[in-house]
Amino acid sequence: MARKKTLFECQACGFQTPRWMGKCPSCGEWESIVELSTEQIEFLKKTSGTAKATLSGKAKPITEVGEDNITRSTSGSRELDLVLGGGIVPGSLTLIGGSPGIGKSTLLLKIAGNLARSGTRVLYVSGEESAGQIKLRANRLEANHDHLYLLSEINLQAVLNEIAAETYGFIVIDSIQTLYSDETPSAPGSVTQVRTITFELMRIAKSLQIPIFIIGHITKDGSIAGPRVLEHMVDTVLYFEGDTNSELRLLRGFKNRFGSTNEVGIFEMNASGLHDAQSMAGRFFDKEKLQAGSALTVIMEGSRPIIIEVQALVAEAHAHPKRSSTGYDNNRLGMLLALLEKKLDLPLGTYDVYVNISGGIKITEPSADLAIIAAILSSYRDRPLSAQTLFLGEVSLTGEVREVSALSQRLREIHAQGFAKAIVPEKPIEETPIKCYVADEVAKIVEWIFV
Repeated sequence: MARKKTLFECQACGFQTPRWMGKCPSCGEWESIVELSTEQIEFLKKTSGTAKATLSGKAKPITEVGEDNITRSTSGSRELDLVLGGGIVPGSLTLIGGSPGIGKSTLLLKIAGNLARSGTRVLYVSGEESAGQIKLRANRLEANHDHLYLLSEINLQAVLNEIAAETYGFIVIDSIQTLYSDETPSAPGSVTQVRTITFELMRIAKSLQIPIFIIGHITKDGSIAGPRVLEHMVDTVLYFEGDTNSELRLLRGFKNRFGSTNEVGIFEMNASGLHDAQSMAGRFFDKEKLQAGSALTVIMEGSRPIIIEVQALVAEAHAHPKRSSTGYDNNRLGMLLALLEKKLDLPLGTYDVYVNISGGIKITEPSADLAIIAAILSSYRDRPLSAQTLFLGEVSLTGEVREVSALSQRLREIHAQGFAKAIVPEKPIEETPIKCYVADEVAKIVEWIFV
């Protein structure tokens, strides 16, 4: 009697193995490998040979290859165009992820309405809401237009039939995890389904030169649900960040084949939907209400400087001391605390230390290190810092304060917001009305921290 062939697949990354494993050797996830059914194995066998090349090509020098002329079109949103690298690219496949309620569907419906108003035929496919529900949101967003078409459908073939029957210039899929293909014997949202549907959408986008935006759910650890190949297949990956209880939202690019991933789009949510933030002045700080444990710094979000407030709380520990941070790397916080204990002889080993970045912003650059230290010292001594002073500098393990990028641009923003002083790691090259105190080591900031 022939032994039944078995095949197991990781639900996180799509890795396949003939035997079960507790931990996926490809992505490292635990308990993510499941056994495929006989129908799924037969489907994989049937489709494994369909990708063979039918045309033979010949390599040629790169100097003889012509450049593609990319003509971008505006989305009607200044912030989204900034993150995309200048606008929407024809034939591009873009994936947008974010936590529930952060504004993914709201933003794309607003963009769909903008494009429809400009004369582009737009198809909005929703597998989670009815057309009536989308209509209600469109009324609130003022996105109603004759060129915006709604399709409440979860069957991929029905969606493809609609695209083949009509001519569209922009397509939104909300969301990729709700679609399923009849040709793939597995449940919607499974690895095989997501992979198959994304390949088909990529084929449509490239062959018809239609930009397609896909909404993707995220897992509890913040990554987009489904196989990692999903992010590899698309041209652009965007993530929404921010606190759902706050009106501000950040749209950050993590992959972009047509531009830089350094830019960040800033939006604000109000009763009429998600809109481009008009001004960042004073959004993340209030210098009139600075208390002990608060310090100000300037971070670079893409090409724009933003002044933010760093908050710290130092309290006596009753048992094991706790270290916790929101919006700042917890490992880096531990490093700074160890540095303060060694260089300034502060007994922080017997204190709980909490750090928070106001406004829901996540700091990824080390230029805020000096502000973190200033806030911790302020809370430890229970003395407020000067509301006119900002702190800029990266702190090394040796206690050295190192230079930061775009210092002149940061100082111009400080002056524009009405501040007078800054503690910096080096003397600025350009003349500036800001009074700068140069601190090349952590111990020096104690001299000026409360001035």
